[in-house]
Amino acid sequence: MVTTSLPSPPQGVWHLGPVPIRAYALCIIAGIVVAVWLARRRWRARGHNPDDVLDIAIWAVPFGIVGGRLYHLITDPELYFAPGRDPVRALYIWDGGLGIWGAVALGALGAWIACRRRGISLLEFADALAPGLVLAQAIGRWGNYFNQELYGAPTTLPWALRIDPAHRPPDTPGIGLYHPTFLYECLWDVGVAVLLLWADKRFDLRTGKLFALYVAAYTVGRAWVEALRVDHANHFLGLRLNDWTSLVVFLAATAALLWRRRSARPRDDSAGAAKGPPPV
Repeated sequence: MVTTSLPSPPQGVWHLGPVPIRAYALCIIAGIVVAVWLARRRWRARGHNPDDVLDIAIWAVPFGIVGGRLYHLITDPELYFAPGRDPVRALYIWDGGLGIWGAVALGALGAWIACRRRGISLLEFADALAPGLVLAQAIGRWGNYFNQELYGAPTTLPWALRIDPAHRPPDTPGIGLYHPTFLYECLWDVGVAVLLLWADKRFDLRTGKLFALYVAAYTVGRAWVEALRVDHANHFLGLRLNDWTSLVVFLAATAALLWRRRSARPRDDSAGAAKGPPPV
């Protein structure tokens, strides 16, 4: 018998007069602020102008939001365009539904445009951004908590999340306790951020290697969290589409990390040989 559980918030929207203040949007904004703040510190530490980060964010953030929504619409079109559905709700991003891989892909395009305009290396900027980006994801997951969405399977664990009847799956209306997958992913993302900060100091990962490590580490956590979720998802060969995306992205990131490390080694060795032996 479960004696403890995590409560769901009583509401996710507050009103300031006629203006709705949505917790989901606040979480996304808070994540962006943290990502920009940390990226500015890291970009300055690498000898660059921290104002570059704001200029790049002006491009990357809108692109990322559009990309995240497009990924969601492409992978779950029946939620909006099937008979009886309201296509206009495809524009309601405050109700949730931002796919991380679409956000990263199109956000990277926006960042590339901004970096190109300012003469900045996209790979170097991506390395500076990576820890803040995954922290932004951790904070953004709390928006799912306020929306009571994207939770996991029923559970009797002490940290089970209590979901209100209106937000429960139709096949388990009498079950109120579920895995808090938003919290699992949040904690995983924080761990990935710590890993990136440590690895960057320990191994001095640059030219895209730190960003590749972020992608690989995040996808590992996303895979097991995704396996717990019970929300609607399309499947292919028995796996959710997000699982396939994570697998492909993980393999690509791992290959990129190994390739970047291997391609950098000869240059490092030749540089050391050119310097000659240290003076006695």
